[in-house]
Amino acid sequence: MLSPMRTNVRKQHRGRMKGVAYHGNRICFSRYALQALEPTWITSGQIEAGRRTINRYARRGGKIWVRIFPDKPITMRPAETRMGSGKGSPEYWVSVIRLGRILYEMGGVFETVARAAARIAAYKMPIRTQFVTT
Repeated sequence: MLSPMRTNVRKQHRGRMKGVAYHGNRICFSRYALQALEPTWITSGQIEAGRRTINRYARRGGKIWVRIFPDKPITMRPAETRMGSGKGSPEYWVSVIRLGRILYEMGGVFETVARAAARIAAYKMPIRTQFVTT
């Protein structure tokens, strides 16, 4: 699973996900990409599942760029804990995804292969996505 080596703070506020993505909303490295159509948090496990699915379908024919990284810690309190005992400990990491963000890019494969791989990877994502080309 992906996680940062070190961060400025151990626990973060949840924040808001309103607005569209201004950074990471264009294809930069290749010809085909999977783009988010909704705002959400994507966990490191979901990112890894999508990456493995694309790799497996493309049969190592092309190159894949993962354009998102989980750098936000999500904390959880232990079960049946009374109020007032502070914030819980970090449990897992997420990436904040806004509308229009590019999740994965693929290059070096035919469009039919890239489209099919992106469709299968989209099933692993908790949001609606679309396949985009340059």
